Amino acid sequence: MYSIQKQELIDYGNKLIADGYTLGTGGNLSTYIRQDEVMLITPSGIPFDKIELPDIVTMRLDGTIVQGHRRPSSEWRMHGIMYEKREDLDYIIHGHTIYSTALAVLRQPLPASHYMIAVAGKDVRCADYASFGTEELSLNAYEAMKDRKAVLLANHGVLTGGKTMTEAFAVLEELEYCSKVHIIASSVGKPTLMSEEEMANMAIRFKTYGQK
Repeated sequence: MYSIQKQELIDYGNKLIADGYTLGTGGNLSTYIRQDEVMLITPSGIPFDKIELPDIVTMRLDGTIVQGHRRPSSEWRMHGIMYEKREDLDYIIHGHTIYSTALAVLRQPLPASHYMIAVAGKDVRCADYASFGTEELSLNAYEAMKDRKAVLLANHGVLTGGKTMTEAFAVLEELEYCSKVHIIASSVGKPTLMSEEEMANMAIRFKTYGQK
């Protein structure tokens, strides 16, 4: 069941590695099948290029395994809480990117120094630290990601979401790009931030951007 969605998780997991957004077995991806109330998530500790369709775990948001012989990603709670409390997110990506994770290590948010951050929100907050795989981390991530499509995880990495995998990955890409620009600019001087009014304008304009 859900072979198309499972293959999508595998393909984008390999894309995370190919594009340098995570290393080894770090990072995880999921999707929520709302009509069936099940989450598909990548398994724990298997390199993305070794994952096959039967390795993808099908589970309930409470942790009950519906189908699959592998252990789900240790971050399944962090994915699950987003699907439980957010109607606007059907795909979640967790990556160990370089520049956005550098901000997370500094425990600093990413402010609106570049207008493209509007794909995630008017800025991106940094969640309070908690150990990986814990309920505390999932709660911290959820709180910091409210009204946003991305969050920095202190001393850890990043989390992004969207209605489609394409959107969730695009948010991850823009977050990493904007983080890189912000860090480089900060090494030279103090970045000039966009106004809240302009970021609100960007949010409106992005709704009609591109082809429909």
